[in-house]
Amino acid sequence: MNTSSAKIGYARTSTTDQNLDAQITALKAAGCGMVRTEQKSGASLEGRPELKTILDFIHPGETLVVTRIDRLARSLSDLQVIVAALKGKGAHLAATEQPVDTSNATGKAFFDMLGVFAEFETNLRRERQAEGIAAAKLRGVYRGRTAKIDMAALQVKLAKGLSPTEIARDMGVSRGTVYKAKALM
Repeated sequence: MNTSSAKIGYARTSTTDQNLDAQITALKAAGCGMVRTEQKSGASLEGRPELKTILDFIHPGETLVVTRIDRLARSLSDLQVIVAALKGKGAHLAATEQPVDTSNATGKAFFDMLGVFAEFETNLRRERQAEGIAAAKLRGVYRGRTAKIDMAALQVKLAKGLSPTEIARDMGVSRGTVYKAKALM
């Protein structure tokens, strides 16, 4: 792990029922002079003010330290956004329980491999889901989600001569949806 500069720890749990103590202890043992904590879902970068503060104020040469990458982000795209923000500031990312340290070539390579495998897993899951949907359609048990927009009601209003803008405003839909209903008439 990068030992040359300041280390800022970030500990996160998804709910307030979970305990942050083990993460905080590990981060302090790794040399973090400051540890910021949150008890928020990692499903999104939104609504995580402590992480935003770190990303806003981290300095060149400093390292953001987490115990595991999943404490930082749950998706590859969010993780890439965080790493890009750190890189843009000249800062690094390290994990205490995984060989990730973007301040050296080996850590960067391992981080990139994690990303490749995470994306591969996501693609496999999508393929399995598509296969399951196709099999369900063949059995006649898959119908897809229920329509949220009543296309017949849109078409009735169009037939009455209302403008697409009026219909969209009245029904809370986009004009594109109204034009789609018009094309189906």
